[in-house]
Amino acid sequence: MTAQAGQGARSGLKALYPDLEGRTVLISGGATGIGQAVVEAFARQGARTAFVDLAEAPGQALAQQLQDQGHEVLFKQCDITDTKAYQQAIQQVAEQYGPITVLANNAANDVRHSLDSLGFEQFDALVSVNLKHAMFAAQAVAPMMRKAGGGSIINFGSVGWMMATAGYPVYAASKAAVHGMTRGLARELGADNIRVNTLVPGWVMTEKQLQLWVDESAKDLIKRSQCMAGSVMPQDIADMALFLASDAAAMCSAQNFIVDGGWV
Repeated sequence: MTAQAGQGARSGLKALYPDLEGRTVLISGGATGIGQAVVEAFARQGARTAFVDLAEAPGQALAQQLQDQGHEVLFKQCDITDTKAYQQAIQQVAEQYGPITVLANNAANDVRHSLDSLGFEQFDALVSVNLKHAMFAAQAVAPMMRKAGGGSIINFGSVGWMMATAGYPVYAASKAAVHGMTRGLARELGADNIRVNTLVPGWVMTEKQLQLWVDESAKDLIKRSQCMAGSVMPQDIADMALFLASDAAAMCSAQNFIVDGGWV
């Protein structure tokens, strides 16, 4: 395949997963960034796509845009660190759209923090937004998936801790713990035909990353570190999420699927 053909394949034709049509999918942190791309990807596959986010205005705008295009999309403004409220929102989605059989635990916050300045409350807050919500979302959807005959839980990891990156020790610890959670839940739920995997993004060029962290030195680091030329984009992560949710990944569980351009 030529470079031109490869680029065309990446930006043009995409895989279709007919089994995703009509399925109920829930995505956390879906209003912007990687989550937005995941929401759009599932909606365009014909899935009944629900997503939650704390950011109300962009969430409503995204839902309206996709609804106007004829897709079944439901947005609920929700603080995922309020576990009881989040589980109630999950039940409301199921009541409206049917049992959730795909869960994408995307929400996270890679806010920079140092060990010296870390406080008790900040630690709890960072663990809540980067790990805790995923466990209790899985708890809420597992009974639905059992009753439906199976499902797919996609936990979102990070290459950051794999690269021993400084600047966010609680985020790194939480994302490393996601991999342990995936392995444990895959074993616990596998007999019920529920697959659990970790989707591990590299340095993805979201609007937030471009505004806050991606300067010329960062671009040079990416160029030197990735095997592949070019940037990892939100759609690249969404494409992997579609695969992991679909029957094409029927025997994939307890695994890490890294989309980082060949960095780690």
